[in-house]
Amino acid sequence: MTLLEHLRRMARNNLWSNDRLYRAVLALQPGEFEARRTSFFPSIRETLNHILAVDHLYLDFLTDGGRGAAAYDDFVPFDNAADLAAAQADFDRKLIAFCDGLTDADLDRRVITDRREDGMIPERIGDILGHVFLHDIHHRGQVHAMFSGTSVAPPQLDEFLLDYDIKLRKDEVEWLGL
Repeated sequence: MTLLEHLRRMARNNLWSNDRLYRAVLALQPGEFEARRTSFFPSIRETLNHILAVDHLYLDFLTDGGRGAAAYDDFVPFDNAADLAAAQADFDRKLIAFCDGLTDADLDRRVITDRREDGMIPERIGDILGHVFLHDIHHRGQVHAMFSGTSVAPPQLDEFLLDYDIKLRKDEVEWLGL
């Protein structure tokens, strides 16, 4: 498997993990989504909004969208879990499409990242994608831990489109088009 194939699978796995996480979020009792909890961000809602805001920032960098830091600064957080879930799924499909459109040579191509105080820093596309996936996994893990204090059991998030996993989760994988 090439790095490009791996990143494409990471994008698909990102959609799958987010779908599983958001199905659990949508099963929370009223008040649990926004309830204060101990974590890097003080609620499930704030953590999930942060993931999506950063996703928007990096996709803008990756696509030379021209918004720069404003893609993060202008992000309007969602109060409603269903709307946030839909927005995250829409983003995840855009990220899959972006990765599917890349060539191996694109992974070393540098794009400008707007780091506000530190200026405009060129970064490799492959490195940015690695960072995006790591960032999302990191914060999904925090949300997963926060589920321990809710009425919903933390969902399984560590499957990676292995043949074994796909066989067990055939309906999910087919429903998501993976």
